[in-house]
Amino acid sequence: MDVFKEAKKLLEQNRRTTDGHQYTVPSEDGYPYQWLWDSCFHAIILAQFDPEAAREELRSALSRQFPNGLVPHIIYWKPGILHLFDWGVEGTSSLTQPPMLAYAAWEVHRRDPSNAFLEAAYPSLLAYYRFLVEKRDPRDHHLIGIINPDESGEDDSPRFDAPLSAAPDISFAEHLALRTKLVENNTACRFDAELCMRNYFWVKDVPFNAILVENLRALGHIASFLKHSDGEHFANLHAELIANAMRERLFAEGVYWSASGIDYTRLQVATWAQFAPLFAGLYTEEEAATLVRTRLLDPNSFYAPFGIRTVSKKEPAYQASGYPEGFSWRGPVWMAPHWFIYRGLLRYGYKAEAADICRKSVALLERSGFRECFNPETGEGQGANGFTWCALVLDMNEA
Repeated sequence: MDVFKEAKKLLEQNRRTTDGHQYTVPSEDGYPYQWLWDSCFHAIILAQFDPEAAREELRSALSRQFPNGLVPHIIYWKPGILHLFDWGVEGTSSLTQPPMLAYAAWEVHRRDPSNAFLEAAYPSLLAYYRFLVEKRDPRDHHLIGIINPDESGEDDSPRFDAPLSAAPDISFAEHLALRTKLVENNTACRFDAELCMRNYFWVKDVPFNAILVENLRALGHIASFLKHSDGEHFANLHAELIANAMRERLFAEGVYWSASGIDYTRLQVATWAQFAPLFAGLYTEEEAATLVRTRLLDPNSFYAPFGIRTVSKKEPAYQASGYPEGFSWRGPVWMAPHWFIYRGLLRYGYKAEAADICRKSVALLERSGFRECFNPETGEGQGANGFTWCALVLDMNEA
């Protein structure tokens, strides 16, 4: 199988147009809507061979932005299709996802410059990142909170077990019940993080904040290019403030840990989140070397025969095969974490290790096809078929 040819074919196959908006569904079986960070990944990939489609993907993702600046994590373009939760707003969710929009927009522009596209997108991008900084950091400690595990993009990751009061061996049905209850709380609070939701679930998540730091830098590049000095100052200032706050409040024992509550209780469950700060360059060279040697490449922890486990094998919550019902973030390999780790390794000069992740990613697709996630021990595909995240292999070819 020509993986790269099939990746391009899949993106075209999953393309949809509704009410003049062009977007890509993550999978035809199970994901018939538009998801925020999925669209950012789609744009990054499409920029390499269809830049206008990449721009359309981001325009569509921004088209349902709320007046307060939030960009919803799901747009239900097709009415009447059943979906998991009622998120409280007609046609969209009331949550967001890891803020990859500015990075994706700048990457599309870098590969195929369009000043008009950046100028049109810039006000929405600035409003989105202002929302996160101003509404998700009520104590001005420069760490952004998420109000639901779904905002991390990793719905059932065990690093959220403590805030949810979930057991390591929780079943799919039990976990879904906890998240359903949380959504009910979200709805009762009218999704107001600042005044209400922090009483139910308030996590300063490492990947979310690390991704935000790198995206604020990208927003700074965009603002500088467009000569918007105020926006450039805002973006660069808060990128630095958040990076410093992560070091002050989330760093311990040589790695970054997510934290919960007003006292920043560390959620010390070893997940791939420890590697996300590589993407934003938040570790020192020495720290990165130790992290890669003692954690990433440890076969008894994260380094598996078929990729990087999303949860350390040493954790009680580790499940290589996920839930019988399908996907899981409690151990299986996912292509988006592979991509973030790959990019982070290249940033620190670990070309051989990055190339290894690329080879294993391609091998998974050749073995099991374009699946949602994969068993790290056997390479077996799990969850949805025809999953577009797998096309991120097109952006893992530089090592």
